[in-house]
Amino acid sequence: MKTSRAAINRLLDPHNTSVTLNSIVKATSILGKKLKIAFA
Repeated sequence: MKTSRAAINRLLDPHNTSVTLNSIVKATSILGKKLKIAFA
């Protein structure tokens, strides 16, 4: 992922509301998962 520890900490911080959708997609891809977003 070539990401700094600080960036990972920001991604995992439950109080950080500035995480982008692109960051989440990259993280799920690296973990071998798919991201599904649904609105009801």
